[in-house]
Amino acid sequence: MTVAHSPGQPHRQVHSHGHGHSHGHHHGHHHPQPGATHGKAFAVAVALNLAFVVAEVVAGLVSGSMALLADAGHNLSDVLSLLLAWAASILAARRPSERFTYGLKSSSILAAIANAALLWVAIGAILVETIRRIGDPAPVSGQTMIIVAAIGIAVNALSAMLFAKGSKSDINLRAAFVHLMADAAVSAGVVLAGLAIVLTGYRLLDPLVSLAITAVIAASSWRLLRDSLRMGMLGVPDTIDIAAVRRFLEDLPGVSRVHDLHVWPMSTTETALTAHLVMPAGMPGDAFLHEIAHELDHDFGIGHPTIQIEIGLHTPCALESEAVV
Repeated sequence: MTVAHSPGQPHRQVHSHGHGHSHGHHHGHHHPQPGATHGKAFAVAVALNLAFVVAEVVAGLVSGSMALLADAGHNLSDVLSLLLAWAASILAARRPSERFTYGLKSSSILAAIANAALLWVAIGAILVETIRRIGDPAPVSGQTMIIVAAIGIAVNALSAMLFAKGSKSDINLRAAFVHLMADAAVSAGVVLAGLAIVLTGYRLLDPLVSLAITAVIAASSWRLLRDSLRMGMLGVPDTIDIAAVRRFLEDLPGVSRVHDLHVWPMSTTETALTAHLVMPAGMPGDAFLHEIAHELDHDFGIGHPTIQIEIGLHTPCALESEAVV
């Protein structure tokens, strides 16, 4: 805990955060970094999906199926996404340095943005080739489509289950889970298309299914793109109601008003807060700050709060206006 005084202004800044030996027992927000707990999951998922991409490309070229090649393109983007998320989770677990005082936690946010962008590049590439195939449908082996896509359902569903639990709290793991579950659904669509082609011989079904695949990918990746960009812009996480946070701080005993309140993501799993509390009676003590840190963590999932106490009797804070950042 650090204390600093600003010249000419009667306030006291106290950096009160949720970790540390003195009160770490009630700060459950510090989840293990994905790199520590999901390393094996990333390795298994990457290996399975990379092997399947190779098999799917070969089968798509041999059978002439654009749906298989489209699915392979998306699966390849998933492999790259998994590698990005894996690398980011390892970087996020590195210790802080004098250059990077928060460590490299924000690399997980950069990876989420890159993954979202990668998905939309894949969508564009698949869409261009699919439209070309609609104008000139090629002969397709329905049986090959069925066999390969059925294997894809198993590979993607198994890989997705590796990230199911962590996807609830980490957008990087959620990206992996969403991609893989979407792939499983898409593979199921390819199986149905293969059955229809075997039964009817209607070749146009293949590029039409490919169009459906691009629609599924776009729908599943839109929220990821939106959320990752919001994190990159340091927006308040969706899980936090900042109005409720303000009310909590304003209702604390001795607090007359709150200003300069900011909440932002430090990484895809950790959230920080800064706020100025005007307390005319003065600083009530460290226990008060420890309790604030505990409540912010327990009720809002904010694990890195910095609270500045101001008496506010004579010199107004330069940051009191909400229009000033």
